[in-house]
Amino acid sequence: MARLAVRIQSELIEATFLERLNRFAALVEVGGQEQLAHLPNSGRMRELLWPGARLLVAPRPGPRKTRFDLLMVQKDDLLVSVDARIPPDLLAEALAAGDLPGLGPFERLRREVRVGASRLDLVGEGPEGACFIETKSVTLVRNGLALFPDAPTARGTRHLEELRGLAEQGHGAAVVFVVQREDAERLKPHEEADPLFAAALRKAAGTVRVLAYRCRVGGDEVEINRPVPVEL
Repeated sequence: MARLAVRIQSELIEATFLERLNRFAALVEVGGQEQLAHLPNSGRMRELLWPGARLLVAPRPGPRKTRFDLLMVQKDDLLVSVDARIPPDLLAEALAAGDLPGLGPFERLRREVRVGASRLDLVGEGPEGACFIETKSVTLVRNGLALFPDAPTARGTRHLEELRGLAEQGHGAAVVFVVQREDAERLKPHEEADPLFAAALRKAAGTVRVLAYRCRVGGDEVEINRPVPVEL
């Protein structure tokens, strides 16, 4: 598999986590001053975001209420990407290169395609027809086991139902879990956090491809490292 990475275009600055204000905003300390930061991830991430946690943030250009994006968290000796915008970009790059185990190759890719009440991340089109793909960003890992979600996700369950419907119509369909850290050895649905999502994933797995990949997270990029098995 070729090297598949998304580079962080902005300068990354060290910061300290102070508190979470809402789903998408946090208070951080940068250079001894309190600053508002945009958190591009609606997950709870309680294992990562605790007072005093070390962060990497990126300045946000233009006049904004939040001056920084909170992109990475240092957990022990491991960097974890918490930017849920990255997995669709990573997957699009991998599929465009035709070098992702389990999916493709495709002749054409489309992004953000509306299906029913949802927008799915990608549609790959090739000789065998269309394959509808939804990515999920995973940040929770316990003793090598990646778990998704870390909070109830009605939206995630709806995506699975949309994918299952497409598969039953004869289309290709896949859900791809992108673990944005390097210590995952396998992945399971997080039954305790959202039993409805876990049940929907098991039901969809009969016709929808369920794949997972873990990432290496560096100081300026996130790279797909290798596939990991999914246990349903």
